[in-house]
Amino acid sequence: MKFGDILRFLIEERELTQRQLANDLNIAPSTIGGYVQNSSEPDFNALKSLAKYFNVSTDYLLDFHTGKTGSHEEAELLRVFRAMTAHEKLLYLEQGRAFIKIKQR
Repeated sequence: MKFGDILRFLIEERELTQRQLANDLNIAPSTIGGYVQNSSEPDFNALKSLAKYFNVSTDYLLDFHTGKTGSHEEAELLRVFRAMTAHEKLLYLEQGRAFIKIKQR
């Protein structure tokens, strides 16, 4: 998955506009547009700012896997899990365990 596609997903998930994100990060809206369109890439500082803003790793934004996470989907599961409350995490784990039990039948 390309950086711009991942960024677009995060923007849409938060129901932001590119302009809002640009204003929040003090980046030109056209720069954000270039990222989303995959016509340009952020420098290291912008990448770190985006990761901090969305509470994700730079590896997640770059869809880079070192072997600790096997795929983008696995990284996405971790991102979603980390964003949950403690109660939501317990429910999520219970549902996952239920899926495993059903699969083993």
